[in-house]
Amino acid sequence: MLKAYLKKVFEIADRGDDREESYYSTLENLLNEYKESAGKKDIQITTLPKKTEAGNPDFRVWDGKQHIVGYIEAKAPTTKNLDDIEDSDQLKRYLHTFPNMILTNFFEFRLYRNGTLVDEALIARPFLVYKLKTIPPIENGDKFYSLLEKFFSFSLPKVYNAKTLALELAKRTRFLRDEIIIQELKEEETNGKGYITGFYEAFRKHLISGLTKEDFADLYSQTITYGLFAARTRSENSFSP
Repeated sequence: MLKAYLKKVFEIADRGDDREESYYSTLENLLNEYKESAGKKDIQITTLPKKTEAGNPDFRVWDGKQHIVGYIEAKAPTTKNLDDIEDSDQLKRYLHTFPNMILTNFFEFRLYRNGTLVDEALIARPFLVYKLKTIPPIENGDKFYSLLEKFFSFSLPKVYNAKTLALELAKRTRFLRDEIIIQELKEEETNGKGYITGFYEAFRKHLISGLTKEDFADLYSQTITYGLFAARTRSENSFSP
């Protein structure tokens, strides 16, 4: 499995016209082979899934129904230091939002649980591909399969208690505040008055005279998140956080 994967990675790199997306199908094939061998045939893997609340991770792993197993963010194989990626705003958003996530450059794999690095495996040395122009030997194969087992075995709790539900709603509220409402206020400030700014001015005029834009963004985000939550609990269909 890994031998065929590394051979394909080498072949793509050896052409000299590759980019990050060139390797997506190779990684997807490896993941599909693994889930078949591990008896997880119901698991589905979507490459370049639709946008999430935190952005656009490269792979979504799910059960084919409603429950998401986790996300995978891939970087180009020439990315030498995943520590730099780990410190990026993009990955911090992902780690803050997704409880089960893998970061990889197709050679090194890092598994995060609730934002904390819990496992990692380097399956081959990139310099052998790019400098020595040869198919690299497999390293840490058992550790890699153990990492995948942990990733694929993850599932969100089916029953939420008050604490875990509050944490999940808080994540969505913060994302809505920081990535949408505050950004929209800044854009409207540059381009002129807009809808969100109009709401802000109405809140300040009629409700809270000393309200700052940051406080408004927090208040507005909480109103939307918990309002939608209340509406969802009153719907006739089953509720899935």
